[in-house]
Amino acid sequence: MREELVVIRGAGDLATGIAHRLWRSGFPVVMLEVAQPTVVRRTVALAEAVYAGEATVEGMHGRLVADVAEALAVLKDRKVPVLVDPEARSVAGLRPVVLVDAIIAKRNPGTRRGMAPVVIGVGPGFTAGEDVDAVVETQRGHHLGMVILDGAAAPDTGVPGEVMGYTEERVLRIPADAAGPWEPLIAIGDLVAAGQTVAYAGGREVQSRIAGVVRGLLRGGLEVRPGMKVGDVDPRADKSLCFTISDKARAVGGGVLEAICHFLWGRESGRM
Repeated sequence: MREELVVIRGAGDLATGIAHRLWRSGFPVVMLEVAQPTVVRRTVALAEAVYAGEATVEGMHGRLVADVAEALAVLKDRKVPVLVDPEARSVAGLRPVVLVDAIIAKRNPGTRRGMAPVVIGVGPGFTAGEDVDAVVETQRGHHLGMVILDGAAAPDTGVPGEVMGYTEERVLRIPADAAGPWEPLIAIGDLVAAGQTVAYAGGREVQSRIAGVVRGLLRGGLEVRPGMKVGDVDPRADKSLCFTISDKARAVGGGVLEAICHFLWGRESGRM
């Protein structure tokens, strides 16, 4: 098992939670990202390595690499290579045993069975038995983290998870008539009040709708568009939650680990 390479498409907070669960279980992991990630929960996302060169989440160290050869070299130090490769062209050279699509695009960005011996889709947009071998449920509730071997995950509701009675109110969004450069006035871990101006977007104010701690915030300087999610305010006001992997990411990571073990066990026993 320790020699079974897993490639994960995406390096946001959910993908990083999956990577952490696999990395802790002994799997070597490579993550693929876009050239300019728009990740909100940056403190728990290895996508930050694309900007900073390195990133660490709960003891798991990610490093930006330029190509397949460098990725394989970094793996020897038990680090997680992060490669800018939105089209997943490096998969052929990496030759993983498992490919996980954790981009969370709510649609299939081109992942298909046959790209690796085991292909897993995370969340809506995939159908087990058709474009992937298994799907892992990402919708909060009774089935969160469930492995689906025939069929699809629940459709996206568009409603953020409920925390202390708040759902959409927790999210910082760009106003419908604003766009341009993103200029945050606060940082992840800061406490904010309801109605407080926390940023500017194209010169327009962005305000928090509730009081709490800033759990996630888009990197400053990026171009934003109307309605775009750029932050997350947690009404529990517990700063420690800003710097640790979420319960949802851990549950989904457990589902991915279960799916991988299912297919590896079946293949090795001749039952698949």
